Amino acid sequence: MCKNEILTMKRLTIILALACLLAGCGEYNKVMKSSDLEYKYAYAKKAFENKRYAQAYTILTDLVPVFRGTPYAEESLYLLGMSYYENKDYISAGSYFKQYYQRYPRGQYAELARFYAGYGFYLDSPESQLDQTETIRAMEELQAFLDYFPKSDKASIAQSAVFELQDKLVLKELQNATLYYNLGNYMGNNYESAVITAQNAIKDYPYSKYKEDLEMLVLRARYREADESVEDKKLERFRTVIDEYYSFVNDYPDSKMRKEADNIFKIADKYVNRH
Repeated sequence: MCKNEILTMKRLTIILALACLLAGCGEYNKVMKSSDLEYKYAYAKKAFENKRYAQAYTILTDLVPVFRGTPYAEESLYLLGMSYYENKDYISAGSYFKQYYQRYPRGQYAELARFYAGYGFYLDSPESQLDQTETIRAMEELQAFLDYFPKSDKASIAQSAVFELQDKLVLKELQNATLYYNLGNYMGNNYESAVITAQNAIKDYPYSKYKEDLEMLVLRARYREADESVEDKKLERFRTVIDEYYSFVNDYPDSKMRKEADNIFKIADKYVNRH
């Protein structure tokens, strides 16, 4: 095939693609103007199947209120949520999924609606340093899904997502505690704030993968607090350091931070034995 023939074929392919696109848009405009609800619904379902999700949810948004109380009501509401979900608008999807499972708690799609509501928020969860409102929302929705459908074939996916979201919240608390630690005694005893933040995270999420880091941060903060204290408070605070040391090494005898912990203990033990 010569170069001119190849160019002609490429142009023909582009023209055909544009023609199909225009034809699709033409039918879509016709559907939007139509008063035939069943025709519009059939088109919305076809659009969804063909991954034209924006067309699907635009039509369904108009149909769902009209279909309420009809045989199409349940499926259309679920499909509206799925159209937003597949278009990666997880906030809108979650809103419609919630409407679905509240309206049809034992409906045909209740299990999937609860799962995708939570999983959408999980996918939308931001990095740990940002506001974690959506992370908490995702955990609540996924946990509710697990409570309602513990034997679902999607239960393991939901549980893994919950653990990941929990670790994200713990990481944020670790970052907050580290910030307090780095502030030291600037404008107050920030070491105590670091300890409280870390200990609360350990209490709330005792199985987090960040537990070792949190416990080590508590030991560091207790040590710095004691070392920078006025003389009257040093003895009591170094004794607390020793308590924290034993707690840490009992939990993590082979920790990669064991050498640092041992050095802290030696300094604290030496001070206590002198007094």
